[in-house]
Amino acid sequence: MQKITQVQSLTQKLSPQQIQFIKLLQVPTAELQSRIEEELAENPALEEGRSDDDDYAKEKEETDIGEDEYDNIDDLGEGIDEEYGHEENESLDSFDFSMSDYLSDNDDAGYKMQGDGPGTEEEREMPLATSDSLTDSLIAQLGYLDLDEREYAIGMQLIGNIDSEGYIRRELRGIVNDLIFTQNIETTEEEVEKILHKIQTFDPPGIAARNLQECLELQLKRKDQRDPNVRNALRIISLCFDEFIKKHYHKIEKRLDITEEQLKDAVDIITHLNPKPGESTSDFSRNHYITPDFILRTDEQGRFHLTLNARNAPDLRISRSYLEMLDSYEKSSKKDKSLKQAVMFLKQKLDAAKWFIDAIKQRQQTLLKTMNAIVEYQREYFLEGDESKLKPMILKDIAQKIGMDISTVSRVANSKSIQTDFGVFPLKHFFSESISTESGEDVSSKEVKHILKEIIDNENKRKPYSDDKLEKMLNERGYNIARRTVAKYREQMNIPVARLRKEL
Repeated sequence: MQKITQVQSLTQKLSPQQIQFIKLLQVPTAELQSRIEEELAENPALEEGRSDDDDYAKEKEETDIGEDEYDNIDDLGEGIDEEYGHEENESLDSFDFSMSDYLSDNDDAGYKMQGDGPGTEEEREMPLATSDSLTDSLIAQLGYLDLDEREYAIGMQLIGNIDSEGYIRRELRGIVNDLIFTQNIETTEEEVEKILHKIQTFDPPGIAARNLQECLELQLKRKDQRDPNVRNALRIISLCFDEFIKKHYHKIEKRLDITEEQLKDAVDIITHLNPKPGESTSDFSRNHYITPDFILRTDEQGRFHLTLNARNAPDLRISRSYLEMLDSYEKSSKKDKSLKQAVMFLKQKLDAAKWFIDAIKQRQQTLLKTMNAIVEYQREYFLEGDESKLKPMILKDIAQKIGMDISTVSRVANSKSIQTDFGVFPLKHFFSESISTESGEDVSSKEVKHILKEIIDNENKRKPYSDDKLEKMLNERGYNIARRTVAKYREQMNIPVARLRKEL
């Protein structure tokens, strides 16, 4: 029997300020400008640039950050865990306006969050390639075929189903149904496949294949069939594909009646084919550059100089005209309904602008505070760039060091990168678990992975090491590691099992 009971519990709801901060903290630098532009378009009370007004300049100066301010950060992220927290957090309240009624009004500002838009590139001009996308290229080639209106529509439908790797993964029956329901074109699988075969003659070779086997066959058929090695390669893919991917070379030799040398020459041709023809095109979306969030330089004395990318510290201000407008409304003797609505609208926009500027400020401070802790923790690595110098480090280590919640550190590390004297690295690169050695010392798992890769690179590819053998070799070097851990690290580095590493 069901009963209705009352239960009293204490829960926390995140304020709009806290949500604002969480969203901005996890946005990478490349997307921050787009996010700011959205806010500028949404809120006329928010403006870009510095004000010449002395009072406001002082107000803006308080928003700018410096490395000496770390001890006074009001961390909005503290206490907000991955489930959106359980501890009370301070709200942003660093701007003082002169209107006492405005400050004392506790009405919610009705802040409307904006979605995180697409990223923009670094402020300086980047030499991006200006070529057509894969789809544009295929559509252009489709136009050269002698097709009627119906066939062209089927071809466009097929091109629309080609993914970024160049494959058509959707069943032809599904495409037939799509044509009926979306374009009122009744067709058959045979007719669609006929158009598909024409598209498969387009560049790049192997495009519009339905699986890897067909993709490789299409590329091999484009090669000189008078070459016996090409013919053998085509026979291997057409007749012995399962044996080939499992590297059962002796079975292939026996079934096709070819020598080991002939097999080796044919396999060499196959391994030089492109399994992802769609990625071979110079699609604009793939010509991107990593925009680092931090820049770290080391001087001759071994001192670090950490700065934020300029994109992380935009000049934003509250509209002086909106402040003056609110001030005039507050002083007006007329107190009708329309005036109250106008005052409420102004307050909402000013609140939203204030929250956004403060959230940007908190983002800057939290990013620098977290990155400084990482640099200090991994000091030896950043001095030399030697991965063997990376110490075991988890999110909890940095969270304890800076006095923030683990979830805050996670949001900072999740999609940020740093430019160093040794290259650009994602922050995740510096976090790793620990492995014990025979001497009782803890070393980073990255060091173990580096040694594991070194062993595999130098193995005899005709007789590659099994995971059991790799485990023994690492144990001999003093690393206490289990076979299942070897397998895990090998998979993380995208290294196949011994059987698939075997070469002729």
